[in-house]
Amino acid sequence: MQTLRCMRRAATYLLRSLPLLGCGGRQSALDPAGEHAETQAALFWWMTGGVVLIWLVVMGLALYAAWTPARTDLTGPRRLIVWGGVIVPTAVLTVLLVYGLSMLEPMLAPAAPSSLRVAVTGEQFWWRVRYQPPGASPVELANEIRLPVGDEVEFLLDSRDVIHSFWIPALGGKMDMIPGRQTRLRLVPTRVGEYRGVCAEYCGSSHAFMSFAVVVQERADFERWLSSQREPVPTPTTQLAERGRGLVLSNGCGACHTLRGTTADGRLGPDLTHVGGRLGLGAGLLPNQAADFERWLSETTRRKPGVHMPSFGMLPPEDVGAIATYLKGLE
Repeated sequence: MQTLRCMRRAATYLLRSLPLLGCGGRQSALDPAGEHAETQAALFWWMTGGVVLIWLVVMGLALYAAWTPARTDLTGPRRLIVWGGVIVPTAVLTVLLVYGLSMLEPMLAPAAPSSLRVAVTGEQFWWRVRYQPPGASPVELANEIRLPVGDEVEFLLDSRDVIHSFWIPALGGKMDMIPGRQTRLRLVPTRVGEYRGVCAEYCGSSHAFMSFAVVVQERADFERWLSSQREPVPTPTTQLAERGRGLVLSNGCGACHTLRGTTADGRLGPDLTHVGGRLGLGAGLLPNQAADFERWLSETTRRKPGVHMPSFGMLPPEDVGAIATYLKGLE
């Protein structure tokens, strides 16, 4: 009876877990949108099938043992144990091992010299992104990555402080970012859409608030976007935005941030040249609207503990509003 209760409980847990197999969305490794992610998802399903097969064989043996009367001739039961408990699991695991190892070579192959290269540096707690397209000048931005669909991309990964881990579940596997060492990750996105990347290695108090948006576009759209990112900051079109520009430059923001086309040329923090056109603020912490800029500027350390940027809550609300309006206009 104890055996039957355990088997019934195991079957219940298995049935309850079945809805998880339908997981999807922009941060799901089971909804692949890249060549490597598709390979890894296929391996997952094959391994799941192998596990289910072994489980069925072992549970079959347990049922046979529980429901078969005691017998003196043990030749048959021993044969079942050898086949079901040793030979079948060993054969299934060996096939899965060979299948998994066969996937490594294409995934670890070096990128072609003509591939787009994107250097990403992990910092507490944001991402510095530098595009290095072949035959063109580099472009720097932060906390957002856009890629052309169907093209091979090589990520050059490093860290300025502690170990981070770069992971876009829908596009491929993760890769550690180690201080003083450059690691490489090759991905090929296969489906247009918006996805979510994360830091997969605990890196400090705001590790959970360190994500980035990944947008896969048609090549023509990607080229237009990349060309626009090379442009300097746009000229303010309203008096409020012009006032915000002056406040940004007079309150020391340029000591940490770069605004190409102005005197702000800091390198400690993210490049803000086109910050208003990004999908979020604070490495995915907030949406990207003027009111969100105000919240970020006034409550930086409260919203993101351990971040190196100070809060500017000491400024009058009208000054914070003018700065937010100016930054939102940098698209």
